Amino acid sequence: MEAKDLALDMEEAAQAFAALGSGQRLSVLQALVAAGPDGLPAGALADKTGIVASTLTHHLRFLSQAGLITQRRQGRSVISTAAFGQVERLSRYLLLNCCADAECPARKDHIHG
Repeated sequence: MEAKDLALDMEEAAQAFAALGSGQRLSVLQALVAAGPDGLPAGALADKTGIVASTLTHHLRFLSQAGLITQRRQGRSVISTAAFGQVERLSRYLLLNCCADAECPARKDHIHG
């Protein structure tokens, strides 16, 4: 698969960056990335980020709509997990044209790393 196949289109990238335009949402995503594929229930996520439940729900909805997290019900809890593929695609979007106008020995690592 080529790097361009992994990249987001501009509209998807803009939506994801808008979702990350809040420091609180960014901290939520970072906490979920750190938690790994098992994710975190809302209570644990609130404890890790210091965000109150009602505000956290708003931020989770925003991140979910941008495709940056997924949520699943597990018993009485809702578990949120980083959408690692989408987060990687967003990172690749930033680097897609890395050094396109200049010689850059690290370009291969950025795109295919």
